[in-house]
Amino acid sequence: MRYFFHIGYHGINYSGWQKHSDIVSVQQVFETALTRIFKTPLAAICCGRTDARVHASQFFFHVDINQPWDFDLVFRLNKVIPDDIAVFDIIQMEGLPHARFDAIQRSYDYFIHTYKDPFLRNFSSFYDEPNLNVAQMRSAVALLPLYNDYRGFCTSPDSNEHTICHISAASLHTSANADRMRFHISGNRFLGKMIRIIVGRLISIGNGKMSVAEFEQYLSNPVAAVNVMPAHPQGLYLSKVTYPYLDLPPRSDFVMLLQGEEKLKSLNKTLKK
Repeated sequence: MRYFFHIGYHGINYSGWQKHSDIVSVQQVFETALTRIFKTPLAAICCGRTDARVHASQFFFHVDINQPWDFDLVFRLNKVIPDDIAVFDIIQMEGLPHARFDAIQRSYDYFIHTYKDPFLRNFSSFYDEPNLNVAQMRSAVALLPLYNDYRGFCTSPDSNEHTICHISAASLHTSANADRMRFHISGNRFLGKMIRIIVGRLISIGNGKMSVAEFEQYLSNPVAAVNVMPAHPQGLYLSKVTYPYLDLPPRSDFVMLLQGEEKLKSLNKTLKK
């Protein structure tokens, strides 16, 4: 029987989702825990990889478990896995749906703060850039859904079958005084470090080191980029994964708080009800 696991994790202590022989990964944590609970090796197949130190406020993986159980598996897993990983739901699926190949849309949020704040450390990326030109950055963001070849926004494009990504939405949100920002992007697929490369170039546009026209050149004439400087990993969150048969809202209110004043007001209204 196939089960989808709906989870979230703070990725700062992990090498990403995919397991490696010498460092701790989220996949390793779950496969070790499930194997211990069911006393048989179990493989966790993910909805997509995340880089080292990158977070996921919504993430899915599937596992085939053939033996029945008579205990609360969500509760038991949450007791044995680390506190920076959480299981929200375990969903029994019909047939053999695939957590990675069946996903039709993924959304990411990247958080930036431009003032030093110890309480945002490891949750948002600090860039000491207090005078970023937000209007120019938004002009660049608006270009993203107009193009679909992101070869110029990937560290190793030739390792992919192709570099076509269909971006359905992209936006840049700021706090009232623009010292906190959230870049949001949704699409059918993303390349390695693609979002962090986009954000790195947006910051370069904001501080005047790159023009919007130069940014567009990477989209209109896609060639492999050189000397790529991706943005810091800790500001990036995989925040939504959508399937034709499964569309769950994210469960983490903390990420809503990071999304700014508008989301905070909405959350406060909900809490008062």
